[in-house]
Amino acid sequence: MSSIEELRKEIETIDMEMITLFEKRMSVSSKIAAYKRENNMPVLDKEREKALIAKNVSNLSNKEFEEYYTEFFTGMLDVSKKYQHDILGD
Repeated sequence: MSSIEELRKEIETIDMEMITLFEKRMSVSSKIAAYKRENNMPVLDKEREKALIAKNVSNLSNKEFEEYYTEFFTGMLDVSKKYQHDILGD
């Protein structure tokens, strides 16, 4: 069995990977905001968001995490929308 220190180190490694992916996602989100500005589109597309959540939840291997992943992913979408609003000055 792994020690708590080993498990925490593993979590730290995962967190660093998530930071890299978060920054990459937010960078693309800023490009989406620019596209939406140019095309006079709103930040929120409820139907797209609903479909995106469903699609990503369906990709979970462990369905035990469905509720938690939905909360995690929804939070990430909220942060992305907030960033887009900030960029657009809404």
